[in-house]
Amino acid sequence: MPPRLGDDMATGTGMKMEITGAEVLLDAFEATNVSIDDGRIAALGAVASPTGLAIHAEGCLVLPGIVDCHGDAFERHIMPRPGVSFDLDLALRDADRALLASGITTAFHGVTWSWEPGLRGAENARLLVDRIAALKSELGADTRFHMRHETFNLDAEEEIGVWLEQGRIGVLAFNDHTEGTLKSRHRPDKIGKMVERTGLSHDAFMELVDQVYARKGEVAGSVSRLAERAGRAGVPIMSHDDMSPEMRREHRALGIAIAEFPINEETAREAASANEAIVFGAPNVVRGGSHTGCPAAEEMVREGLCTILASDYYYPALPLAPFLLAERGAASLRAAWKLVSENPATALGLTDRGRIAPGLRADLVIVRPEPTPRVVATIAGGRLVHLADPDLLGR
Repeated sequence: MPPRLGDDMATGTGMKMEITGAEVLLDAFEATNVSIDDGRIAALGAVASPTGLAIHAEGCLVLPGIVDCHGDAFERHIMPRPGVSFDLDLALRDADRALLASGITTAFHGVTWSWEPGLRGAENARLLVDRIAALKSELGADTRFHMRHETFNLDAEEEIGVWLEQGRIGVLAFNDHTEGTLKSRHRPDKIGKMVERTGLSHDAFMELVDQVYARKGEVAGSVSRLAERAGRAGVPIMSHDDMSPEMRREHRALGIAIAEFPINEETAREAASANEAIVFGAPNVVRGGSHTGCPAAEEMVREGLCTILASDYYYPALPLAPFLLAERGAASLRAAWKLVSENPATALGLTDRGRIAPGLRADLVIVRPEPTPRVVATIAGGRLVHLADPDLLGR
């Protein structure tokens, strides 16, 4: 009788696993077997004497686990409706199950710390950095803290700097939504959503915006100091929504080497000219374009102006986007899958994952490609953490 997911063999240190019968993504797709031991890929090729958990993956593809450098869909697990919040531990565990069902084995939760109160306020950011660290060992995905720092949140600078030095932040991103908030102040459809998540009245919110914006002259110095501290701590840095080539060059001069969601093609080309990582959203690919009028991710892939896809606000888009790119002729499946595995791992300094090779961390996704690509199993750190097709364990 095959082991169950809850047995020690599936959850304990030192487990062995064999995946047979699948096409495995190496330099190309190859029909081979994968042996796993103690959380690592032990060998590729014939299995002389199978031991441990046997996964029979005929008709499936075995792909490197997905590295999601920017995901904030977990916010909906915390606050599924405006003003309706749930316990953080419950929300993070629930989000973890959603990640694993989408083949995401390394997740950077995009936690926005803004000058706003409420969902994106200081209290929530502090709780999240604590609870992500506290739950890390029991979550299936390797879950890390992506600090989305609102640059006008000047009072948070020192605390964020300490977190960087303590190793509590996996990636630091600089965001500025304050300018956009001011531009949207006469658009109820835009401002209303922001006000709802803060719990403030409309008038109190706009008064706060004016107070925050009055300190604009302090922002550049704060960004420079935090970028320097992140660099010293070895923490990767992103700039979010670069608006022009000049802005990208300014951020590059500060050591910010990852362009996250550049808002036009010219800015993406500037990043590409320096061989920088360029992030776009997988939902953009799946939906056939941006919902905000920014560049279409598929076109950016075709032009060599997108090197990483992130889940952004919708986890299931990440495993599907590479297949759609391949189907539409934008890239081979091998190249498209690198956008969600090897490329983000490399950009974030995670040299132990993103590829399938002996000695690397055993983060793998098993996909049944027809008729619609479907994640049927996820292995993270050598543990079978998601199983949607029990037939993979044999009969």
